[in-house]
Amino acid sequence: MRTPGKDKDYIEALSERFARVGLWAFDHRWWVLAGCALLIAVSLGGAIRVRVDNSFHAYFQLDDPFYESYQDFRRDFGSDEVAYIVYEAPSAPHGIWTLDVMRRIAALEERISQEVPFVKKVTSPASVELLDPVPDGIRVYRVRDDFPSEQADLLSFRDKLLAKTLYTNGLVSKDGRYGALIVEMERSGADPPELLRVDPTRGNAMDNLYPQASYKVLERLLADPRLEDIVFYHTGDVPLGAVVNEITAREASRLALICFLVVGVLLAVFLRRPVGVLGPLSVVLLAIVVTLGAVGWIGWPIDQMFDLMPVLLIAVGVADSVHVISEFRLYHTATGSRREAVRETLRLVGTPCLLTSLTTAAGFASMSAAPIPAISHFGVYSAIGVLAAFVLTLTLLVVWLTVGRKRRRGEASAAALLRARGGRVFQAMLSAITTFSARHHRALVVATVLLFALSVLGMTKLRVESNFLNEFGKSVPVRNTTVFVDGIMGGTLSFSYLIETGEPGGVKDPAVLHEIERLQSEAERHGDVVRKTNSIVDFIKDINQTFHDGNPAYHVLPESRELVAQYLLLYEMSGGEQAEEWVSTDYSTARLEIRCRLTSSRLLESLVGRLDDYLAKHPMRHARPALTGMGALWLKLQEYIVDSQIRGFLLAFVAIAVMMCVLLRSFKTGMLSMVPNLAPVFLTLGGMGLVGVPLDYVRLLIAPVAIGLAVDDTIHHMTRFRHEFRESGNYEEALRRSMADVGRALFITSTVLVAGFLVFAFSVMDNLGTLGVLLSTTIVMALAADYLIMPALVLTFRPFGPERSTHGRSTGGFRPPGPGSTR
Repeated sequence: MRTPGKDKDYIEALSERFARVGLWAFDHRWWVLAGCALLIAVSLGGAIRVRVDNSFHAYFQLDDPFYESYQDFRRDFGSDEVAYIVYEAPSAPHGIWTLDVMRRIAALEERISQEVPFVKKVTSPASVELLDPVPDGIRVYRVRDDFPSEQADLLSFRDKLLAKTLYTNGLVSKDGRYGALIVEMERSGADPPELLRVDPTRGNAMDNLYPQASYKVLERLLADPRLEDIVFYHTGDVPLGAVVNEITAREASRLALICFLVVGVLLAVFLRRPVGVLGPLSVVLLAIVVTLGAVGWIGWPIDQMFDLMPVLLIAVGVADSVHVISEFRLYHTATGSRREAVRETLRLVGTPCLLTSLTTAAGFASMSAAPIPAISHFGVYSAIGVLAAFVLTLTLLVVWLTVGRKRRRGEASAAALLRARGGRVFQAMLSAITTFSARHHRALVVATVLLFALSVLGMTKLRVESNFLNEFGKSVPVRNTTVFVDGIMGGTLSFSYLIETGEPGGVKDPAVLHEIERLQSEAERHGDVVRKTNSIVDFIKDINQTFHDGNPAYHVLPESRELVAQYLLLYEMSGGEQAEEWVSTDYSTARLEIRCRLTSSRLLESLVGRLDDYLAKHPMRHARPALTGMGALWLKLQEYIVDSQIRGFLLAFVAIAVMMCVLLRSFKTGMLSMVPNLAPVFLTLGGMGLVGVPLDYVRLLIAPVAIGLAVDDTIHHMTRFRHEFRESGNYEEALRRSMADVGRALFITSTVLVAGFLVFAFSVMDNLGTLGVLLSTTIVMALAADYLIMPALVLTFRPFGPERSTHGRSTGGFRPPGPGSTR
């Protein structure tokens, strides 16, 4: 530890610099305002370049091996994203099999093919291939090509189609009540933005990008009055992705506005001055604009993670302003001079504000090491916003502090000074907390150890689990639609196994086909998750049965490669096309699709694990299976998120702990200051484990974000505590002085943070609402830790050195806070 004298020189030098910065901003307010205007102009120039992107392209590095494997799959089989439109006609005489209904569905299918951007293919009961035996082979029949004129003919087609397991539970429900339009897309959320534009000249406007552009046209076509008696249930990759994009674009501004109003009201209640409201809000508003501009100029997209940024910056950015304004009121009340009050305020709180900004920025920046671009970008631009808010607090906020009536020196009364500190009742509460901490500091340390032990026990019970569908609130229609469709038809989430033989025509080998069939049958055994499977095997078995006059006994694979090749050639010559989707052009690779209901990642991981175990015990000997597809990407993303957040928390802890030790010039003091910061994080995570609340990819943000926030009030309290100890030489007296001066600011900033995070409860995304409640709970516990645990640790371990003589110690009355207060 450094000597007190050297330590004092270091802190005083930094404090003097902040005092000079405050005086410069006070004396050059017009230059400050001009600089802010220029900053706004530059930032808005970047903001207009920003686009929304919630696709997998925003969550995977382009050189990620798993992502590259998916792109290889795309090259052979195209996009596996679809719009899945289930429909029924409850008022029609024969439901969806009524002639008029079928004609309109056929017309709708044609319009979708022609009008919806990025459509590759549309399939419905009107266009599906039905194989019929004919004397010289097979016939491929489609309703739309030879539309029946009699209702009986269409009902006969229905009966034949429902007998085909190839199509039931995917294109039609088993009872024939529901049909489906399967809209296959050319594009995928994994494609780069330049490939997703409808009109290249319109840039990245949301309605010009996939999936938004496709979704909007689909919704318009489904809303056609000529189809009003047909009920549509629109789900799948396209609507789910588009709705998330819409919510992301809307929620960021809506939640920010609500947060502004809530924080503004709180500032008005606590600070009771127009400057106390307008100053902090102008600081955070400009910080948000700067952050958005930085994202635009860097060239990053905004995604669902960006929804967190405005509320975080409002809540975090206001904190430094509250400390500045609180101290300014005390000095201005005591001295009557705004200029002198600004100087003394920044001399006192400038260094703590710097430390809080650096540690909070470090907490966010720790996420930049994540392998997921969206989280990595979030960490960087959130850190930029925090540092921008700090600079604006030292400049723009000071300009606001120049506004107001003049006060004569000596005007302050004891009552006025007491009001500036929050009033008699609030000071009495702080005094009671101080007395309790002082009397029971050893018991509080023991209780802290026990709470940590209980929290660690709870954390061992934590499980990581997410459900993309449950991220939507129940008021979001696409969530309810997806649940309904998953219950009656094929699932909305797909996995694909690539079955690679390594040789052209290898898929035609019956040994390979039997291995595909075996894996497909194993997947279908897991009906708790799997809703439908599809592969080239289904088509070959259907061709074989059709060639034998529809005899069910022949719904099996042929036993010779030559016969398989003849069947496929006959199928192609008869006009069959759908089987091509399940094999590569040279028949070296086949695709097995497993469609699942959109459920929790735990169940999906269990399914993949069981299939992996099956393949390990019963390996393919004639081909190599590889898991890929959008579902597999989603599970891999969960794995990356867990890894990155654990890494982010560890990096944040190490970075903040090192900064605290260096900036406080004491390893002992720095490490002690980390205990009250870890306590609320551990308690929250431990509580989640004990009550069974899982961690998903949003809740995993709690640890790195919370530790970056909790440290702020600890820094203000710890630095003031140490300063007061230097003045008084007595730990208990230093604690009383520190609590009397900064206790109110700690309460205000914590209240603002809690209210700010509770704004997430207004989100239509349930995961954001839960995150807001958990972060708010963590901040409340962080305040309790700063009021109780931190003082108890300091009083017990005495990191500032031995006490000095208490002769002449202050016993009460007003004492202007800060350096020079006892001079």
